Amino acid sequence: MAKYQRDDTASWDAGQVRQQQTRRKPRRKRRLWLRIPLYLIFVALLSVLMAECGWLLASDLCAFGQGEIVERTVEVTAEDTVSTVAEKLQETGLIKYPWFFRLFARFTKAESKIGIGTYTLNTDMDYQALINGMRNGSGNMTSQTVDVTIPEGYTVAQIIALLAQKGVNTAEALTEAAESADFSYDFISGESRDLSRLEGYLFPDTYQFYVNHNAKNALDKLLTNFNRKLDGWEEDLTAAEERGYDLKKIIIIASLIEKETDGTDQRKIASVIYNRLDGPGDKAGTYGLLQIDAALLYALPDHTGAITAADLETDSPYNLYKNAGLPPTPIANPGARSIQAALEPETTDYYYYALAKDGKHRFFTNYSEFNAFVTSSEYSGN
Repeated sequence: MAKYQRDDTASWDAGQVRQQQTRRKPRRKRRLWLRIPLYLIFVALLSVLMAECGWLLASDLCAFGQGEIVERTVEVTAEDTVSTVAEKLQETGLIKYPWFFRLFARFTKAESKIGIGTYTLNTDMDYQALINGMRNGSGNMTSQTVDVTIPEGYTVAQIIALLAQKGVNTAEALTEAAESADFSYDFISGESRDLSRLEGYLFPDTYQFYVNHNAKNALDKLLTNFNRKLDGWEEDLTAAEERGYDLKKIIIIASLIEKETDGTDQRKIASVIYNRLDGPGDKAGTYGLLQIDAALLYALPDHTGAITAADLETDSPYNLYKNAGLPPTPIANPGARSIQAALEPETTDYYYYALAKDGKHRFFTNYSEFNAFVTSSEYSGN
């Protein structure tokens, strides 16, 4: 009896399994026929999406459909990488997909082409044109760089010596570029072929250069900075021109201020210069003579020690003890405060100043007061 039941049960179980398997098979087929159309729809949608994405990427790569061409300025510094450059390009509206630009840049070795500098690019440039537009003949993002701070009041000769000392280029190459290279700025004389043509226009600031930087490009960085600053002084320069002082005269006056200032009195010194140039000089006994020692010393670059009576007889247009008015060129490269003082001098009756032992200037309206001070124990010359 037990044997029969076991066999019967086993037989029944096997039959049940076969029936269930038979019933499930048609269900799988029905599901398969449902999946095929869904799969095809998914593939079609994915293809459309990929085609759309591909078109967007291709449009960005090739600068398609940009509409009106707009210029943008992008600055690349020594701290930048291809990634940060891509972000700057996106921020200025030159590209849309920084990650795609990075991918393109990796395959085209853009890091060895893009250089430090400020570049004018436009929305009509494709990726390759953008990379080419950021080339620098002096070096690239992988080149060694050096930071150089140009002090206010340095002459062109001093700036060249400093750049050479820092390894920017040789003094000979920089001097040749300063004397003969063509710079596209209206304020630089095309006729002069000596260092004085750049005097006053190499703006004091901190700059990044490549080691062995192209000499002309190195000097052009300083000139470009000066040219940029002019935008902020446009109104004041226009007012100065109406008073008879063009840009060159303003920079000459600023350079005189820079070499004479104690760092706090630029506008007072400016007032003395303008009072002597424009005021009733006969009343103060100046007769248009600026009598500025720094200008005389510019004509005597190897001079050491105190100025002598023989020095005062030097035959040079920079000797403002003998020649009335301004010297023919700036005598140094002034900073922003001295230029601003030349544009907006303080209103005073001062015609004289002298340096006291505390390092500050004293200002006087007449020669008697001035002479009393320079013969006193307070005068730094004693």
